[in-house]
Amino acid sequence: MKAIVIHQYGSPDVLRYQDIPTPTIKPDQVLVKIHASSVNPVDWKIRQGLLQPVSGYNFPKVLGSDLSGEVVEVGSQATRWRVGDQVYGFVNPLFGGAYAEYVAVPAGNLTYKPQNMTYAEAATVPIAGLTALQGLLDLGQLRPGQRVLINGASGGVGTFAVQIAVAMNADVTGVCGTSNVDLVKRLGAHTVIDYTQEDFTRQEIQYDIIFDAVGKQSFFNCEKILKSDGIYISTLPTIDNMGATLQTLFFAGKKSKLVLAQPTRRDLDALRDLIEAGKIQTVIDRTYPLNDLAEAHTYSEMGRTVGKIAITVNEGLQTINIE
Repeated sequence: MKAIVIHQYGSPDVLRYQDIPTPTIKPDQVLVKIHASSVNPVDWKIRQGLLQPVSGYNFPKVLGSDLSGEVVEVGSQATRWRVGDQVYGFVNPLFGGAYAEYVAVPAGNLTYKPQNMTYAEAATVPIAGLTALQGLLDLGQLRPGQRVLINGASGGVGTFAVQIAVAMNADVTGVCGTSNVDLVKRLGAHTVIDYTQEDFTRQEIQYDIIFDAVGKQSFFNCEKILKSDGIYISTLPTIDNMGATLQTLFFAGKKSKLVLAQPTRRDLDALRDLIEAGKIQTVIDRTYPLNDLAEAHTYSEMGRTVGKIAITVNEGLQTINIE
């Protein structure tokens, strides 16, 4: 099969499009023919070698985590699945495997693909969508009527976070740059702050939840605009945020928490239900074929992506880019 492989850590130039053996599956896995994947920052951070202590030094590696596709082989213990099922989900980014034509996936890491999405659209959902869902609902315990601020509202995680909070009937404020204000309004945010014009941490308003989808702030910077029992949630485990999480863990009052997406079928089903109900759409900035992954990584590393970057693996697939 064709796959994107690295033989060392480094720049996008280390990505190689080459033939490798098709994976064999374990009893609790299924083999998925991948129709689409997407780019997450963790993928190119691994490629750069920034996560070497956990990603290891064994090469060659196939990167990639998000996927959508078709089940072509089922392990003896993966009794839920049938050959031909259309699925979406993700594999552990540290082990990767989704930048390829086929991948062996634990059966519990998948669920049925949303019927109203193309494969490319569905492949942009799992990690970003689950990060937003689990951050807001599991860690934030979001309830209707609460006041929520999403920092990085136009990014991959942020666009999902805005829509999920709106679907939960929260009062949503999105923070983004000037060029994306209209987009964040269209996603349903009740208030949008242009960070180039206003520092949201200096507001008089206080929030029940601050979801820092880009990890550009810290609990200590945001503490004064949290309500007395407010929760700050970050996607980036910086030293400040890890320290704040430990510091606030054992005391009543304001909390700092970190979110790391977990591939649970329950939450993938919840996202699919919201998508099929028309409450969530994915925002796709650009779409690249698998053999142009180096260009896709280069673009993602620039930090200007609006929503997500989709990667198509089979020719003839179509996707809808939201203008």
